[in-house]
Amino acid sequence: MSEGTREHPRLILSNFITPEECKELEFIHKSCSTVGYRPNVFSTTLSHLIATNSPHLLIPFVSIRERLKEKMEETFGCEFELFIEFTGLISYGKDFKGGLFRFQCGEPATIAPSAGDVIMYTADDRNIHSVDEVTDGERLTLAMWFTRDSSHNEDSNLISRLSQCSSHEFPLPSPASANMYWFCPYQNANLNTGFDICLARLHLLGFDLHSLQEEDRSLEASEQLMGPIQLAKGGELLARKFTNVLHALQVVQFCNWKASELKTSKVEYDDVEEVKAMSQPQLETINALNAVFLLDKGLVTTIFGCLCSNGEEKDSLNLTDVSSAITSWEEYTCKLLKELVSSLPQWITYQTIHKVESG
Repeated sequence: MSEGTREHPRLILSNFITPEECKELEFIHKSCSTVGYRPNVFSTTLSHLIATNSPHLLIPFVSIRERLKEKMEETFGCEFELFIEFTGLISYGKDFKGGLFRFQCGEPATIAPSAGDVIMYTADDRNIHSVDEVTDGERLTLAMWFTRDSSHNEDSNLISRLSQCSSHEFPLPSPASANMYWFCPYQNANLNTGFDICLARLHLLGFDLHSLQEEDRSLEASEQLMGPIQLAKGGELLARKFTNVLHALQVVQFCNWKASELKTSKVEYDDVEEVKAMSQPQLETINALNAVFLLDKGLVTTIFGCLCSNGEEKDSLNLTDVSSAITSWEEYTCKLLKELVSSLPQWITYQTIHKVESG
């Protein structure tokens, strides 16, 4: 390191994470995130993925974590000394304005991040930093903390939790408590404003939810999202039933992530019977859910930003696209689950989460 770098030890790596890896992490975050630890922040932690029955989604992080740890040890001269203390996705966008990363002292002082870039620095008074307010869009960051203290090793805790998963059956996501998905712009969450971030992310892509439990008057509105639901769009309803809101959200976000690939490679078959015209009672049920969970649609756009400047993305997916993507989503999930199950014995033996070569 140069003299200036030793005074403020930091490293900037451009395009360290590939565009496809970025897209996959974005899919995971938009499918699984909860309201974060401070206002206007949303987070996805590895422990939360396990808790919501999506442990297979740890797999896309494995190679990235390994590469970053190796580079960190190489850069700061601490080979084989570091443990990963925390890994999480934190958002404050795909196309965002603001969000500049600023160091108080040293060079570079200001960094305009772009997809795939990495900033490494010591967590001490030599690298005091801040992030400018995001004024439009959503800024997504993969945050990792490293430590020399083995008692803070994130891997040990994650492996312990994975070992307790008794079933390796196909994992359908299971939502956490409703308050973990409720965004309110003010500290007082009881104010009559805000939205459910799962419904909000579906809304940004033009989709609504129809609960199949609307006739059960004993259920609270939040409980309706935990049970079977259907997707709706443009006066039509997808006949396919989803287990809960997270199941529907994960499939839709997968379809959005893989849209161009699915459109060019999908098998030609007729899904028209899967899509039906919506009845008036069904429309009323949808409106009733939106009245509870999307209190301020303008706020949704303010917080998450427009997906694209011309608004085309909201209408780029239809119900038939989603129906056609379900099989691909299931194949993707099965592939990750298979890798997780085959890797876990070695993870348990060595107490580290690492890439296990197949065969």
